[in-house]
Amino acid sequence: MKDGFIKVAACTPEIQVADVDFNVDKIISQLEKCREEGVKVAVFPELCVTGYTCQDLFFQNALLDKAMEGVVKIAKTTADSDMLVAVGVPVRANGKLYNCAAVMQDGEVRAFVPKTHLPNYNEFYEARHFAPYRGECAAIDLREYGQLEFIPPMEQTVFVCEEIPELVVGFELCEDLWVADPVSNYLAKAGATLICNLSASDEVIGKDFYRRQLVSNQSARLVAGYIYCSAGDGESTQDMVFSGHNIIAENGSILAESKLFENGITISEIDFKKLAFERRKISTYPASAEWDYSSKDSGFLDMENISRERFSLEMGETALTRKFAKTPFIPSNQAERNERCHLILQMQSHGLMKRIAHTHSKTVVIGISGGLDSTLALLVCVMAMDLLKRPHTDIVAVTMPCFGTTKRTRSNAEILCEALGVTFREVDISKAVLQHFEDIGHDYNDHSVVFENGQARERTKVLMNIANQVSGMVVGTGDLSELALGWATYNGDHMSMYGVNASIPKTLVRHIVQYYGDTCTSDTLRDVLYDILDTPVSPELLPTDESGTEMTQKTEDLVGPYELHDFFLYYGIRWGFEPSKVKRLAKYAFEGDYPDEVIDKWLKTFYRRFFSQQFKRSCLPDGAKIGSVTLSPRGDWRMPSDAVAKLWLEDIDK
Repeated sequence: MKDGFIKVAACTPEIQVADVDFNVDKIISQLEKCREEGVKVAVFPELCVTGYTCQDLFFQNALLDKAMEGVVKIAKTTADSDMLVAVGVPVRANGKLYNCAAVMQDGEVRAFVPKTHLPNYNEFYEARHFAPYRGECAAIDLREYGQLEFIPPMEQTVFVCEEIPELVVGFELCEDLWVADPVSNYLAKAGATLICNLSASDEVIGKDFYRRQLVSNQSARLVAGYIYCSAGDGESTQDMVFSGHNIIAENGSILAESKLFENGITISEIDFKKLAFERRKISTYPASAEWDYSSKDSGFLDMENISRERFSLEMGETALTRKFAKTPFIPSNQAERNERCHLILQMQSHGLMKRIAHTHSKTVVIGISGGLDSTLALLVCVMAMDLLKRPHTDIVAVTMPCFGTTKRTRSNAEILCEALGVTFREVDISKAVLQHFEDIGHDYNDHSVVFENGQARERTKVLMNIANQVSGMVVGTGDLSELALGWATYNGDHMSMYGVNASIPKTLVRHIVQYYGDTCTSDTLRDVLYDILDTPVSPELLPTDESGTEMTQKTEDLVGPYELHDFFLYYGIRWGFEPSKVKRLAKYAFEGDYPDEVIDKWLKTFYRRFFSQQFKRSCLPDGAKIGSVTLSPRGDWRMPSDAVAKLWLEDIDK
């Protein structure tokens, strides 16, 4: 359970209707496989001990007695395992029959959790056989079936893990999720971070899509893990078919899903520390602290109570099987990626459109370098002018070559501006920078930070003054990744009147420009965008070679690969993971791409720079939030500029 990961499983065994011995053997067989895989929570389908489709056989005492005997047999097989297991079974109590989840661990049935909402429409007739749960409780005596030490209750129960306080398990059954006010709503309010659903959902056209969306949305709404386990082949096909559609979700994301009509075990790992972080962060999430944990019962809205039971898990490292994208800001699906790029361009351009209209700017002024960031910002300016129905000539794009500008980037800047029809200006800043060096007594051959920042600040001064000339506003080009690393010159490229890329990570900038090139109608524009994409990322602040064609400065050689830094930013800042956990996930995701020592090196660089450069983020220009991660001091990220990184750096090495 290191780093908060718990391995869970949704199990659909082969069954035979009303053949309890057969069903129990198949359940136990799958439990053995779960134990081998290190599963800690295993969920089986609704009424799987008997079969969901027994119909009026549920009135037969012979079947009900055998079911209890089977449940105790399954429970005894858990004696040598700490796995929490839930199987579906009919239970007699209070003179009625209930559709229940039998929850077991350490060789005993710990509780029977009854179903609240019984479907009695279309193909479902559960109310013919079962009673809905309305808060009543009962003690289920299993001594005649072989369980002697503990008499389990039948009541709504959540299970609280002693060793992992973030893990609280609640149970609902099938229709309990499909109703307007699901039982899991109340379980989550009671603190449940994992909802287990024992289901027997039959298959009809389109239902798999709806079911998937239902589970995903509920896990997102509750900020919870969700295991949905459904009946499969073996149930009666007299009037229905069952596909065994199993789904494991975490806060809206589907982690694992079974193929339809293939009985088996679906396994993944849910990150409960991640869920706890998100719940703490969301101020509107109800506090489960209002519950009295020392008391067994607490009020439960329209139910009489929810019982709280404690259980233990043996601590250890959970082997990971779930996927962690190397580029978490970028969808892996091409169609989804294109759709996201289109939406981002719309958001950026509409944000800029509003700012232009509000300030009554006659122009927008942008520094154009021939690099990716300024290219994206220029494309956004063009789209904003189109929205305002204004000519592209109202965009003043300024290229400012100096000592490090290559012929390639200079040429691409001009071709790009001509293809877009914007006003193009060139201001060679070499003389001005040399004069400045002379004024402050700086040797040209000293290529220190003074040499680099002197150029960056001169460029910003030029842009600001040109903006005054043409009654315009300066549009910033810096991206989110640069802001995280502080890879910007304070009061240089750090400053503008509106930063359109401030919420776009570097890895995503590339895909947006690629999308624009793929979808534009101009061959000239497409070709120059593709060449810009092929150009190494560089601030071009150190002198080129003698031919003026080769860069001597490449950003990723200096601060590290942006795909690593964006990975660190997403998991370390967005989700608040400890650096040691970020390191573990990075080594898992980038296995074979980077040696461990390289990941360690750049992770330390990330945290050192992230902390030391906060002062630059504390006074950022305006810029619209685009994704779930932003470092605006007015929006998502507030941090003291003099915070110390020691704790985070020590955690990397521990």
